[in-house]
Amino acid sequence: MTASAREMAAATPAGRDRYVDLLRVASLATVIAGHWLMAAVSGDGIGNLLALVPPLQVLTWGLQVMPVFFFVGGFSHALSYRSVRRGHPGPGGYALFLRARLRRLLRPTLVFVGVWTAAALVVQLAGADRGPLAGAALRIVTQPLWFIGIYLAMVAFTPPLLRLHERHGWAAFAALLAAAGAVDVLRFAGGVPYVEFLNFAFVWLAVHQLGFLRADGRITRPGLLAAAGLTGAALLVAYGPYPLSMVGMPGEKVSNMAPPTFALLAHGVWLVGAVQLLARPAGALLARPRVWRAVVAANGIAMTAFLWHLTAMLAVYAAQLGLGLSLPAPATAAWWAQVPLRLLAAAALTGVLVAVFRRFEAPAGAAAAPGSGPGAALGVTCCLLGILGLSMTGLGGLLEGHSATLVALPLTAPAAIGMALGGWLLVERSGSVRRVRLRG
Repeated sequence: MTASAREMAAATPAGRDRYVDLLRVASLATVIAGHWLMAAVSGDGIGNLLALVPPLQVLTWGLQVMPVFFFVGGFSHALSYRSVRRGHPGPGGYALFLRARLRRLLRPTLVFVGVWTAAALVVQLAGADRGPLAGAALRIVTQPLWFIGIYLAMVAFTPPLLRLHERHGWAAFAALLAAAGAVDVLRFAGGVPYVEFLNFAFVWLAVHQLGFLRADGRITRPGLLAAAGLTGAALLVAYGPYPLSMVGMPGEKVSNMAPPTFALLAHGVWLVGAVQLLARPAGALLARPRVWRAVVAANGIAMTAFLWHLTAMLAVYAAQLGLGLSLPAPATAAWWAQVPLRLLAAAALTGVLVAVFRRFEAPAGAAAAPGSGPGAALGVTCCLLGILGLSMTGLGGLLEGHSATLVALPLTAPAAIGMALGGWLLVERSGSVRRVRLRG
């Protein structure tokens, strides 16, 4: 643990909601562990364990915790934007808010993209991308970036949705809930083309809106929220067109994740209620100095670990193949016997990658300098579209112009990377920024 983490833990204000920090770390850690476990790698490529063993898909009802991260984001964004708004009430304050929230997120992400793009070019120029493992690795390594693209949208929409929350409270959440339901009706009953993509906004913004409600202490009956969400999700899966798994499965006609469905929103509601029920006992645990220092330290590297955890997992499998060690068929007894060792090796290698790249997660900050709200908004839009596009195209076929469809538009990986970099520059230049060095 670094000295700065100890200092930050000791300087924590008495009124800080420590449970939110724990939820942020725990949700990302659960996603990382889930990705490591779901990867079913063999000599033929990379598959999904949950597709090979369908009964395990029920575990996603407890382990698909990305809604918790967006819920925590809503809480944090409400507090941050209100703080900025008090000092800078005009459009310049919006630009300041965007820069402050996005700098720590985008810098490590673009470094990750840059390193992997260079590696992908080397692999393809050498003709080494023909193998099933290398080709699959270039396709999947960017897939988790969808989460960062959606998170950028959460930040961008915080000011208008927070105003709706302050005026209408629970009714604002109910409106997003109804909109998500209406999209699925139009999708499954009406057959309206492309309408399902609207739920990338409505589903995740609804979960984000629950974070606003928590920030104002308005989630007073979490047990009822959890019961309603769990019952709703169960009924939708049992009697609706929704699959059991709350993560995407290869080859399935409908995915609850991409685009998100109303069933996934119900799942998110149940998770929010469940974690709120645990807030009081967790608060007593987090009052212990050693526990809190660990949470502070983990928060300082969580995004870096998330970005590089698939790289570590792929490297473990590549090393196993390179050393001529046996790679048993996924889901067999021999495969399960190797799981603990693979997880430990992936965790250790992720730690090495974090040590190398963690400095990009704590970049130089900026003094409070308001700037151009429209310029910052345009920059965020370019960033989120570029990052979402890259999560879909992958880095395979960079030289062949391989493309994927983002909503209704074809997009290549180089174009997506260009959009993300251009958006970052727009965000950075949306105001006059005076650099200062941040500690920790």
